[in-house]
This record gives sequence, structure tokens and C-alpha cells, in this order.
Amino acid sequence: MGPKKKRRAFFFALARQVQVIWPILSGVLVVIVGLGLLIGRIEDWRISEALYFSFVTGLTIGYGDFAPRHLSSRVLALFIGFAGIVLTGLVAAVSVQALRATEIDHTEE
Repeated sequence: MGPKKKRRAFFFALARQVQVIWPILSGVLVVIVGLGLLIGRIEDWRISEALYFSFVTGLTIGYGDFAPRHLSSRVLALFIGFAGIVLTGLVAAVSVQALRATEIDHTEE
């Protein structure tokens, strides 16, 4: 199997895996966005700032340019961080499964 066919098989397997976990993946994204908007409302941030904060926190980057001041916002930010860890784990698991499926297809030929 050539590199082009392997790449095509990988992306096909990846799309199949994403379809399987889409309900969980979309739920985690909704939690991240929802909590981010709630924190933005508590902290009196614009929507763009709240979404930026939620994804920077969820991806565990944490630049520090936006930081919640209220205790309730900080607690909610912890939940965003945990949801981001789950999101990262899901993406890694789906990628590994797609690589395995590609390797299985490759050994069968």
C-alpha cells in the first residue's frame, strides 16, 4: 500500500471513528462552550473573550491573559479544564484507532 492509499485509509477510518463518538465529542464541546459563556457572564467579558478563555483553558494552554476573579468562575474553569482533558483523550483515542485500522488494512493486503 502506497503512502497516498495509507493516508486515504487513515482519514476514512478517522471519519468513521468520529462518527461513532460524535455524541460524546459534541457533548464535551457543548460543556466547554456553555461553561465558558457562563464564566464570561459572571466576569463581565465579551462573548469572544469568554469563548477564547474556554478553549485556551480547555486545551490546557492557559496563557493567563484572561483569569477569572470570582470563586464560582474559578470552580467552573476547573470543570472546563477537566472537560478539555477528556476532549484531548478522545481525540488521541480516535487517532490511535484510525492508525490501527489503517495498519490492519495494510497487513491484510
